[in-house]
Amino acid sequence: MPLLLRRLTLAAVAATTAVSPLLVETGLNKGALAQGMVPGAAAQSQQQTWFTSPPTSVRFTNYYWYVMLASEYYFTVTLPSNAGAGLGGMVIQQTRGSDRNFQFFPNQTTAFVGTPRQEGKAFPVKAVFDDTSRTMTVTFLEAPQPGQTVTVSLVPQNNPRWADTYMFAVQALPAGPNPVAVSLGYATMNIYDTRGN
Repeated sequence: MPLLLRRLTLAAVAATTAVSPLLVETGLNKGALAQGMVPGAAAQSQQQTWFTSPPTSVRFTNYYWYVMLASEYYFTVTLPSNAGAGLGGMVIQQTRGSDRNFQFFPNQTTAFVGTPRQEGKAFPVKAVFDDTSRTMTVTFLEAPQPGQTVTVSLVPQNNPRWADTYMFAVQALPAGPNPVAVSLGYATMNIYDTRGN
């Protein structure tokens, strides 16, 4: 449909439903307006939940860099104060690294406000690890709120067996029904062997 005709059609729909063209085009409806949802602040429709101002990066911390050492992997995310939704979960997938068999303990996954070694309030979480896709899915049972810095801690059985650069793709999920995932980029972990390689 030509752009001018499309805009005229949207304007006509908006006029007959008392909803602005922007709301019609973005899929928000009168029910959403009745719940106080407006463009730029709306984080949920009847079908999906999304961040209106999503987090954009993840910070990775690991204090033990050698093969086969016991360790803990920290993924830290800061939610913007205008995120529009709490943090419902994180999806962390190993995408690079020569060892694709080192295991995780999902039942030891934790989350807290703050950064590693500066832990605040703990958040209850549920974690599931899919070894085939090398993906850990962490669900917050109590969602961290916009403006908070949150760290998720994953516990592997040990560091990988082989020295390499390991990478994890990280996604954030807003709290709510049918969340729309947002990519936070990649966490990079360098693992060395005992000879310094």
